[in-house]
Amino acid sequence: MKPLHIKTPKLIIRHLVLSDLSDFIIYRSNPEVTKYQGFDVMTIDQAEDFIKENSGKYFGNPGEWVQYAIENIETGKLIGDCAIKLDQYDSRIAEAGITISHLEQKKGYAKEVLLGILNFLFDEIKVHRVVEIVDAENTASINLLKSIGFREEGHFIENIFFKGKWGSEFQFAMLKREWDDKNS
Repeated sequence: MKPLHIKTPKLIIRHLVLSDLSDFIIYRSNPEVTKYQGFDVMTIDQAEDFIKENSGKYFGNPGEWVQYAIENIETGKLIGDCAIKLDQYDSRIAEAGITISHLEQKKGYAKEVLLGILNFLFDEIKVHRVVEIVDAENTASINLLKSIGFREEGHFIENIFFKGKWGSEFQFAMLKREWDDKNS
């Protein structure tokens, strides 16, 4: 299998490697960064194990999340990571998630990464639909999804027990034809 490599104007989405560890742990150990994520803060040992585990995974196995590095082309530094998963039951449906370091937020990187992932999924892989599940309190992610053209499809009230309390989520989605219409 070929390693994933997505290039955007300022960023490269690529496999995580152990040399990413020092940048990775800076934000993955920050509770503010992990607040709305499906994972909690990590220790250095957990981060190293996580990178090792994901460096051996490849995109395309339905139902399997694969985490990728987001590298700033200009600095060569890791500024975050993202995950992509094809649906376990229908590989024409995909989901993605993005984590940007607290040191690199509010610079447009999350939008650039998501657009790069959508371009890959819709234009190269030819998926039919991309779904995004987001915590109802995560206004930055909600605004990002809306700015790109995702539709809100559902609001689930206290549907997940998350980090010690019941949480609510929104589901957003975009179809390939909506992506094509937006980019024509």
